[in-house]
Amino acid sequence: MLRKLSMLFLAFQLTSCAELQQVVNSLPQVESYTPDIASGLREALSFGIDKQVTKLTQTDGFFKNELVKIILPEELRKVDKALRDIGLSRLADDGLKVLNRAAEDAVKEATPVFISAVKEIKFEDAKTILLGNDSAATEYLTSKTQASLYQKFQPVIKNSFSKVGADKIWSNLIQKYNSLPFTKSVNTDLTDYVTTEALKGVYKMIAVEETEIRTKVSSRSTDLLRRVFAIQD
Repeated sequence: MLRKLSMLFLAFQLTSCAELQQVVNSLPQVESYTPDIASGLREALSFGIDKQVTKLTQTDGFFKNELVKIILPEELRKVDKALRDIGLSRLADDGLKVLNRAAEDAVKEATPVFISAVKEIKFEDAKTILLGNDSAATEYLTSKTQASLYQKFQPVIKNSFSKVGADKIWSNLIQKYNSLPFTKSVNTDLTDYVTTEALKGVYKMIAVEETEIRTKVSSRSTDLLRRVFAIQD
């Protein structure tokens, strides 16, 4: 009886191994697709820029997009509340709007720099990215470009503040707040804050498109995208 059970177990193992090997043999030869994978991921990121980031450059591209809308930093929210409490809601609204206008303006001018950075990315670890989570390519792109893009965005944001009048509006807004009785004076580096938030918005919108391409076959609009992302499926 024991011998029969042993033989049955061995036969089961052999069958399982054979089936497992058959499954492995049926998988795409990922190694041979590596060049296509790198190109496909770059194309997916480029699509994200063309389709999603371009939206941010339009009027209200940030301000009316709840995914990326720039709200006040925590230390200035009390400014917003205090001004609204004394009937200066319009001034508070203008202050919030110009922060988003500056981001919209900056992305418009800095997008070509971002596109160039995408084209220069070398995906030595293309397979890991492809088989990663739904925003793996965007996360990789962020780690490789965030520091340099901050340096590019920051002066554009600063110039944009002057261009859209944000510097004057916020100077007036903070001055009025600081003149209120029983308030503690505030002084926030809004250029740094908006630069950081604008970058977050750019990466977030690229991630939106990457997720679409990864999870929806209908979003893979080219043969390359269909061929490459079929591997991850």
